[in-house]
Amino acid sequence: MNHRIIAVILCLALLFQSEVTICAAEVPKETELYAKSAVLMDGDSGRILYEKNGYQAMANASTTKILTCIIALENCELDSRVTVSSYAASQPKVHLGMQEGQIFFMKDMLYGLMLESFNDCAVVIAEHIAGDVTNFADIMNRKAEEIGCTDSYFITPNGLDGKDDKGFHHTTASDLAKIMRYCIKLSPKSKQFIEITQAGTHSFCDAEGKNSYNCSNHNAFLQMMDGALSGKTGFTGTAGYCYVGALERDGRTYIVALLACGWPNNKTYKWSDTKKLMNYGIENFRKEDLSELKPEKERLAPIMVSDGQGDSIGGETWVEPVLENYNGCFSILLAEGEEVTICYELADKLYAPITKGAYIGRITYRLGNEELGECRVTAGSGVKKIDFNWCFARTLEQLWLTK
Repeated sequence: MNHRIIAVILCLALLFQSEVTICAAEVPKETELYAKSAVLMDGDSGRILYEKNGYQAMANASTTKILTCIIALENCELDSRVTVSSYAASQPKVHLGMQEGQIFFMKDMLYGLMLESFNDCAVVIAEHIAGDVTNFADIMNRKAEEIGCTDSYFITPNGLDGKDDKGFHHTTASDLAKIMRYCIKLSPKSKQFIEITQAGTHSFCDAEGKNSYNCSNHNAFLQMMDGALSGKTGFTGTAGYCYVGALERDGRTYIVALLACGWPNNKTYKWSDTKKLMNYGIENFRKEDLSELKPEKERLAPIMVSDGQGDSIGGETWVEPVLENYNGCFSILLAEGEEVTICYELADKLYAPITKGAYIGRITYRLGNEELGECRVTAGSGVKKIDFNWCFARTLEQLWLTK
């Protein structure tokens, strides 16, 4: 009898698990997400796989610190000594509690910034790099523009709410995902960024060894799903709970960005939304390697050159097309029924003179109307234009051959 009961319980458990999996695979409805703004991004290509108000400008709290961290990693040595100013020491909680005049190492400030989200650590970092917070904000905004952010404006290095004559401190879920993608994939310091943000704990002392400190990572997502890679939480009264996180599994990378994902006492909403979006991505998108998608040889046939110097007068002259390096994403995540197509934009005929390596067209890889990347097509050889001297020389050759 006991065995029958156990068997029934196991069957019910399997049925329940299957039902949950099916639900997770469906496209999340906007009403199913707590976040007012959300994005799921393909971390390799940068393609947005899902968005809910993903381009709406909103306060983003301490998720700002991923940008502060990567700027610091790219501009400072980890063993740099940094001195605490009175302004840094006056930052509100959450803070390390440092004192004016204390000296720390940059490495420890970055761990305090990313694990505990200490606001004073952010200001110490900003002042060390740029002299003051205002100058550092200029660096942040230039870096955001370089990354490709289209609607972000940063005022504070720690993400505390700010406002000036140019606007308020904000980003979008789309831009925030782009910044995380840069931090974990594109930055020359991506490995260091991941190492810091994955650490469970970090202990350190000030440079003089007088005071000791301990940090614990508050990114609970690292223990929630296999392949969790990095992330940063955030909260202010204006922004609500925010989160940006990344997951890597089976050669695929997913990034989730959430803004305004509940207010107290809804601290766990961000984890629910993150897992829902990550599971949707994992179960619904396959990876396609564009380097294996080869152009058709017949579409890259030699192109005739008009008025070009060939072997004889009246003979045809041809140029062999040459593909240059592919410029774009090398892989992309695709949903069922989505296919990448190759579009050919090549000249039907060329006109001399043609120099070797001259641009004669391009091949683009497209997903619907979205261009994923391109290969430039250049001339494999040069062709000079017919002139009097060439015609005279060819005429003499013909006369000599007919003797």
